[in-house]
Amino acid sequence: MRCGREGSWTFVAPALVTLLLLDAVGYAQAKNFEDVRCKCICPPYRNITGHIYNRNVSQKDCNCLHVVEPMPVPGHDVEAYCLLCECKYEERSSNTIKVTIIIYLSVVGALLLYMLFLLLVDPLIRKHDAYTQPLHNEEDSEEMRPPVDSAAARANTVLERVEGAQQRWKKQVQEQRKTVFDRHKMLS
Repeated sequence: MRCGREGSWTFVAPALVTLLLLDAVGYAQAKNFEDVRCKCICPPYRNITGHIYNRNVSQKDCNCLHVVEPMPVPGHDVEAYCLLCECKYEERSSNTIKVTIIIYLSVVGALLLYMLFLLLVDPLIRKHDAYTQPLHNEEDSEEMRPPVDSAAARANTVLERVEGAQQRWKKQVQEQRKTVFDRHKMLS
């Protein structure tokens, strides 16, 4: 269990350091100019095509008069044109987005490292089983593993249960192949 705790701390420590650095960068800078904007969607008006205007302005200045530049209509039509435009103030937190992406990539990286660990350790854990037949063998031998007496039985760990399920699955596949090959021989 001690190895598992150390492994989790090696993952958590860099993640915390990264979060602290991102937080410090966020406080050092003022609000990023891309974090707030006013977006005005103006539909077609007379001979003018519709257009979307984006501008970094404060929430109180989020209206057609402050965002739409250059104004596509002459002075006396400005008010009618602005009434058609729909302006929305949008705000996002780029630091939250960065932290979410870092956490996501850290989890994916940890899973990849775990997969590599299992690929390297799996051959060492597995033992070659002399009682299983190769899958391409078509002999009709009903002999499977000899029964193991209860005194020599090992502890029932998760890995052993998985291996047992895998052996049962291999046995079923062998029986299905045998049946298919027997039917194929009968039809030939």
